[in-house]
Amino acid sequence: LPRATFNRGVKRHHADKGCKSFFPWDHLLALVYAQLSGACSLRTLELGFNSHGAHHRRLHTRPIHKSTLSDASECRSPAVFNDAAAWLMTKVSRKLRKEASTMMCLLDSTSITLKGREFDSWTLENRNRNTQGLKLHVLLDGSTQAPLWHDFSAPNVNDVTQAWQVPLQGDTLYVFDKGYCDYNWWAKIDAIGSRFVTRFKSNAGIESVKKLLVPGQASGIVLCDELVRFKYTHLAKQRLNHYAKELRRVTIDRPDNGSPLVLVTNDFDSTALEIGQFYKMRWEVELFFKWIKQHLKIKSFLGRSCNAVHIQIVTALISYLLVALYRQTHRVQHT
Repeated sequence: LPRATFNRGVKRHHADKGCKSFFPWDHLLALVYAQLSGACSLRTLELGFNSHGAHHRRLHTRPIHKSTLSDASECRSPAVFNDAAAWLMTKVSRKLRKEASTMMCLLDSTSITLKGREFDSWTLENRNRNTQGLKLHVLLDGSTQAPLWHDFSAPNVNDVTQAWQVPLQGDTLYVFDKGYCDYNWWAKIDAIGSRFVTRFKSNAGIESVKKLLVPGQASGIVLCDELVRFKYTHLAKQRLNHYAKELRRVTIDRPDNGSPLVLVTNDFDSTALEIGQFYKMRWEVELFFKWIKQHLKIKSFLGRSCNAVHIQIVTALISYLLVALYRQTHRVQHT
């Protein structure tokens, strides 16, 4: 992460206004160190970071004080950290574009529970029946398991509402679950020349147009492969349905489940088995969320304000991206 790139973000957001000794760069280094070392408290972070004095000059930083770090995390906006994460994500994406013409992107969200003293003041109002805290939305590259976009929302915000904020790219395959069921958003993906694989809701108003041939090797696995279209030109609340094209519906048997898996896609070139495999890849984003919750510091927090929580989660993503870029650059074969 070049210092000059980070400084441009600091200048753009005026993030160093009022700083005398503890600058945003020092803040970032301290919190990335907390992620990679597993520091469980501000005191542990202070002692560990300050014990590496020989490296401070090379990193253009200085010893930290836990009270200063606590105040900075509470008061500073996470905008400059978001910019740093976005720049790293762009770099990951650029490397991937050189290696392959088509990318597979997996979209999902995970809940982060925040309850108790000082959390309740800003999380209680927007809780839903399952979660009090916030939701982290991530667009994950399917081949490297590196995030390409992130955003935050309250738990009571529908996932598809945040999906409209995703920076879509052409010639990309997007895979997501039925929580992102918005036909107009699907039309937006199709309009830029990208594909998607997702699931229909059980009450979707569709009609069959044509049955497609299921090859012999897929017999017993693929129950049905057909072209379908929407019955209605309007959605709920009289919204116009902009998806007027035909879609492909693939029904796959699930022996371990009482009902088959009904997939929908605008991909008419891949086989039905490949469509099923694409959707199976969606599990990678679930594994990503599980991994970062187990190995990075996004379940226990060094600060309890909204800014402190957002900054800590973003620095966790920055830490993950730095390791992912190191892996790409040095062609490390480990996961």
